[in-house]
Amino acid sequence: MKSSELTELSREEFLGAIAGSEGRILVSETIGTVQPLLSDVTNAEFAASMGADIILLNMFDIQDPLIRALPEVEKEEVIRRNIQYYTNLYGEDLDISFHSKIRSEEACYQCSAEAVELATRLDSRLHILHLSTEKELSLLSNHLPLSEKKITGEVCVHHLWFHDGDYARFGNRIKWNPSIKTIEDRAALREAVNNNTIDIVATDHAPHLPEEKQGSCLKAASGGPLIQHSLITMLELAMEGRFTYEKVVEKMAHMPAELFRIDRRGYIRPGYYADIVLIDPERTWTVSKENILYKCGWSPFEGYTFHHGVWKTFVNGELAYGDGVVNDAVRGKEVRYL
Repeated sequence: MKSSELTELSREEFLGAIAGSEGRILVSETIGTVQPLLSDVTNAEFAASMGADIILLNMFDIQDPLIRALPEVEKEEVIRRNIQYYTNLYGEDLDISFHSKIRSEEACYQCSAEAVELATRLDSRLHILHLSTEKELSLLSNHLPLSEKKITGEVCVHHLWFHDGDYARFGNRIKWNPSIKTIEDRAALREAVNNNTIDIVATDHAPHLPEEKQGSCLKAASGGPLIQHSLITMLELAMEGRFTYEKVVEKMAHMPAELFRIDRRGYIRPGYYADIVLIDPERTWTVSKENILYKCGWSPFEGYTFHHGVWKTFVNGELAYGDGVVNDAVRGKEVRYL
C-alpha cells in the first residue's frame, strides 16, 4: 500500500491496514504523510496493530512521529516522576547511584506489561528488548518452544555481568538505559537464560566518546561499547559455571537466526554462510587501551582479565579478523529473511 493511499483511510481502516501488512509497510514511505491521521491513533494502538512483528524498542532520541509510536522499554511517566522526586530532595547534580532509582524496576515493568497486554489482547507478535529486572520475567514463559512463542524476550550482556553495586567502581562507564539493576535481578536474568524464559542474549552497542560519558547521571550519555567483548564475557560466565558453552552458542547464534527467520545463518551447516568465530579457550589477557578495537577508545571491561580469546573471525567465509588484526576489506552482505 502506498503512503498516499494511507491518508485516505479512516482511523479503523488505517489500523487494519497496518495489522494486515505482515511487516511489509515501510516506515520511510509513510513518515509525515500520515501524520494527520496518526494524531487520532494512540501510540499503543499503532504499535499493537503492527501484527506480525512488533519490536519493543528503546527510542529515546528518534524524533520521527511514526517511529515514536512504537512503545519504549521504560515508562517515561515513571521516570519523570522519579527525576522530580530525587532532584527535589538532592538537587540536579545526582551521581550515578541514582540512575537505577530513576530508571527503576517499575519504569521497566509498566512499559513491558503494557506491551504484553496489548500483544496478548490483539494476538500480535511481540519481542521485548533489554530486559533488566526479575519482575519483567513474569511477563514471559518457557512453556513453548521458540517456534511457537508469540511473546519473546532478550537480555543484554551487561545486565548479565554487572549489578548496581558496581556503580561505585565503574561510575558512568556502566550507565545504560535500562539501568543496571540489583544483584538479585542479575541472578534472575541468568536463570531465565538457562531455563529459556529469555530467548536471546544480545548487546546494546553504543560507542559514546569518553567525554560524552562525563557529568551527573542526568547528563552523562547512556550506553557503552560491547561488540568486541560480548562473546568473551559470556564465555567467561560459562567458565564460572553460570551457563554451559552450548547455551552461549544457542542464545547468541542459533536462537537469533531462528527467531528472526534469517536465511542460512546462525549454524555451521552445509550450504550456510560461513560466519564463524574461532576461540582460544586457554588465552589469558587483560582488556586495555592497547587492545581495544573500538574507535571510541574505551571499554567498561578495561582492567578485567579474561580467560578466552577470539583467535579468528570469518564473515561469509572471509577472514575478517585474525590474531589481533581487523581486515577492513571484508564487508558483510545483506541479510535475507525466510
